[in-house]
Amino acid sequence: MITVVPTGRIYLCCGATDMRRGINSLARMVQQVLALDPHTGAIFCFRGHKGHIIKILAPDDQGFWRRPSKIYRPRLAG
Repeated sequence: MITVVPTGRIYLCCGATDMRRGINSLARMVQQVLALDPHTGAIFCFRGHKGHIIKILAPDDQGFWRRPSKIYRPRLAG
């Protein structure tokens, strides 16, 4: 279980990210592109090219936790 402490930081990576990337590749991207340490306890959120998929990278007790999520857009019945 991931617990977000009030002093923790959440980073939103605004550029488009290849959603085929795994945990190690996303952690390397945090180090190289953002120049941050992914092991500091911060949560990093990445978005896909179309903007409807996000991946959340967060550290836990055993390494990293990665959660892909799809954002559904409601459609109006007409």
